[in-house]
Amino acid sequence: AVSAERATSCDSGNSVHRLSCDIGVISVQESLYGREDRVTCSEGKHYYQLANTECSLAGTTELIRRRCDGKKVCELITASDIRILDPCPGILKYVDTNYTCLPALTHVACEQSLARLHCDQGQVIVVYGADYGRRDRTTCINGRPDSQLQNVSCSKPTNIVATRCNGKNTCDIRALNSVFGDPCPDIYKYLEVAYRCKYPSVTDS
Repeated sequence: AVSAERATSCDSGNSVHRLSCDIGVISVQESLYGREDRVTCSEGKHYYQLANTECSLAGTTELIRRRCDGKKVCELITASDIRILDPCPGILKYVDTNYTCLPALTHVACEQSLARLHCDQGQVIVVYGADYGRRDRTTCINGRPDSQLQNVSCSKPTNIVATRCNGKNTCDIRALNSVFGDPCPDIYKYLEVAYRCKYPSVTDS
């Protein structure tokens, strides 16, 4: 079952916009950075800070989709990740994202190892999202010195896996800098893929 979720965070200080799925992976439907009403994040604010209710930053949905689709948990710092431009100076803004949690298979391949995605006979791969880098200190750490695990905000969304694997029954792809580029030299990385299997005749729901 697909569950509909919503996350709202006020833009203040170093606020974090966090999406998460207990089961499955994130699929962003729609996201707003700006202000659409006078109620959200209005506590203790002057009315003139809430006056413009037609304020939104173009491209927010695409940006959050690119960062969050296919992940179980996704955190963006509003000030640095989302507020590229100020769509309405003087107005207090917020981030509001509607998303669903899609059932998915997830696969992790440590740097230099092979990721093998596969589906049952007659089904094909549909990649929801893939990331190459490091997002925590618990994945792919065996025998690695601490210095190679320091940077946990090193992650690069990639569509290479989707390009190579979508529509195939099985797909092998190696987690290498030469394939995905190197988002953080000297850090030991891994490839994380979220995908599902479907029958090719069935139209995408």
